[in-house]
Amino acid sequence: MPASARRFRTLPACLALILGLLLPGLAAAQLQPPGMAGAAIRGPAVGNLPALLGATGDNINTARAGTATAAEGGPVAVGPIGDPARAAGPATVVFGAALFTRAPPSATETPNPNYVIRAGDRISVTIWGFIEASAVGVVDPEGNLFLPQIGPIRLAGTRSGDVQRVVEAEVRRIYSQQVQVYAVLLNAGQVGVFVTGYVRLPGRHLGAGSDSILDYLTRAGGVDPGRGSYRDIAINRGNRTVARIDLYRFLQTGQLPNITMQEGDTIVVAPQGAMVGADGAVRNNFLFEVSGRAMPGSELLRLASPLPAATNAVIRGTRGGQPFARYATVRELGSLQLLDQDTITFITDSPAPTVRVSVEGSRIGPSVLIADRDISLCTLLDHVAVDPALANTSGVFLLRPSVAQQQVRVINEALDRLERQLFMTVSSTTGVAEIRAVEANLVSTYIQRARRTRPEGRLVVMDRAGRCADVRLEDGDVVVVPERVQTVLVSGEVMVPQAVVWRPDMRINDYVRAAGGFAERGVESQVMIRKASGELIPEPTEGPAPGDELIALPRLDPKNFQIARDLLNLIFQTALSARVFMN
Repeated sequence: MPASARRFRTLPACLALILGLLLPGLAAAQLQPPGMAGAAIRGPAVGNLPALLGATGDNINTARAGTATAAEGGPVAVGPIGDPARAAGPATVVFGAALFTRAPPSATETPNPNYVIRAGDRISVTIWGFIEASAVGVVDPEGNLFLPQIGPIRLAGTRSGDVQRVVEAEVRRIYSQQVQVYAVLLNAGQVGVFVTGYVRLPGRHLGAGSDSILDYLTRAGGVDPGRGSYRDIAINRGNRTVARIDLYRFLQTGQLPNITMQEGDTIVVAPQGAMVGADGAVRNNFLFEVSGRAMPGSELLRLASPLPAATNAVIRGTRGGQPFARYATVRELGSLQLLDQDTITFITDSPAPTVRVSVEGSRIGPSVLIADRDISLCTLLDHVAVDPALANTSGVFLLRPSVAQQQVRVINEALDRLERQLFMTVSSTTGVAEIRAVEANLVSTYIQRARRTRPEGRLVVMDRAGRCADVRLEDGDVVVVPERVQTVLVSGEVMVPQAVVWRPDMRINDYVRAAGGFAERGVESQVMIRKASGELIPEPTEGPAPGDELIALPRLDPKNFQIARDLLNLIFQTALSARVFMN
C-alpha cells in the first residue's frame, strides 16, 4: 500500500471541514439542516390487552403481590416485520396470542342453522290461510313446543335450520289444505360452559350454544401466554372428550371444528408445550409452540416463513444440561430436531457476488453499473463512456460511504480533544484569562457547527499526471467524473472570491490580483491549491490548472488568539489527510 494511502486511512481526515467553515471555498461536506440531528421516526407503540380492549367496565381484579407473571401481563399484538413498532432481537410473543386481544363477545341473537334446539329456546310460529294464528313459545323441559289447536310439537334435538320443516309437517297433519306456516328460532337460551386449565379467568362462562370455542376462550381471558397451550385444547362432554383443537391449524388454514356447545361442557386448556423462538430475517418473529417434545426444522420454516435473503441460521439452546449452539444453512435446518427453549436466528451470511457503483458527472451511458466484487476503479473506468471534450478525466474521484463514516468519527474525536484543550487551560493572569474567554466563545461556535457537518467521504484516486490508482471498489461507491472547465476558483482570504478564466501565462499572484488581492488576514505565503480530483497542494510552486481551486488561508496572530495556532495546525493537517490519496 502506498505511503499516501496509509496516511489516508490513519490520519484524522475531517477537520478540513472546519476549515470549510472558516473558508467557504474549501468545504466539501454539507451541513445537516438545523433541527434534524438525532431525529428519529418512531412507530406506534404496541399495546397490551387492556390498552387494546379499552374501558370495558370489567372490574375484575387479578392483581397480586409481587412481580407480575407473563400470564398476568396479558397477550400483546405484534406487527409484521415492516411495522416500525416491531422490536428487534429475540422473539418475546407467543404465536397465536393476538387471537385474544379483542373484547369478549356478547352472546349472538341469531344461531347458526346447525344449532340443535334444546329446552328454553324461543320459537315464533305464524299460521295463515284456513286458520290464522301467531304464537311465540318456549321449548319446555320435556323438549316440546305447545301450539293452541295443534298441541305439543317435539323440537328438542332438531337443528334450527329444520324448525320450519318440522313445525309445518305437524300443522299439515291436522290442517291438510289451504294452510301456510312460517316457523323460526328467535334466539337460543344461554348455556353455561366451564373454561378451565391454563386460562387467565377460569370458571363458568355464559354464552349461546352456537358460539365458537374462541368466544368462550376470550370470555375466559384467553389462553395464558406464559403457561397455556394453543395446540392442545380439549372439549369434554360428560365423561368423554368430544373434540381436540389445535389453534395453529385455525391460524394457518382457518379450520376450526364446528361444535355446538351444550350446558355443562368443559373446555380444558392443557399446559404449554415446548417453545421454539424464531427471529432475524423472518416474517413471523414469534415463539412457536411444539406439538410434541421436538419440532422438526421443516415445521419451523413453515411457521416462521424466513425471508428470501435468509441463508443461514444460528441455533441456541440446551442439550443435556449444557449450553448448545450450532450454525447451519437454511436447507440443513429443515432436517434438524429443535427442542424446548431453542432460539433460531435467521441471518444473511452469503456475500453478494457483485457490487453496485454509481457514476455521476460528465458521462455518456448508464448511471449505475453492476460489477464483480473484485473489480478495480481503473477497470471500471474502461466501461464508462465520456466525451473527452467535456469530461475532465484527470480529475475523477470517488465518494465512499465507509470513508464518510470514518471521517465523522475522526471529526468528533478531534473536536473532543480541542474542547479539552480549550477549557482546561489555566490562565496565569487576568488579561490572559479575558483573551482566552474570547477565544473560547469563538472556537466553541466553530465546534458546534463542525459537529453538524456530514463529510462526503471523498477519495483522491488520480495523481497530477492523470494516472488512476488501482483501488478495489466497494458496494455503494460513487464515481464522479467532473466537467472540464476553463476557470480557476479563487476563494478564502481574498477581497472578491470569484472564478477567474485560466490562462497559461498567469501565476498565483495574478489570480489573487484578479480576485481583488489579499484580504486583511491573507498573506502570500499562506496559499493552497485544491485540484479537481480533490488533491491538496499546501505549498504550490506552479500556478493552478483549469478546474483547480486557489485558496488563500487566513493568517492568525497567536498574540491575540492563543489557541489559534493549534487550531489552524489541526485544520491544516486533517485537510491534507482527508484529501490526499496519492502523492
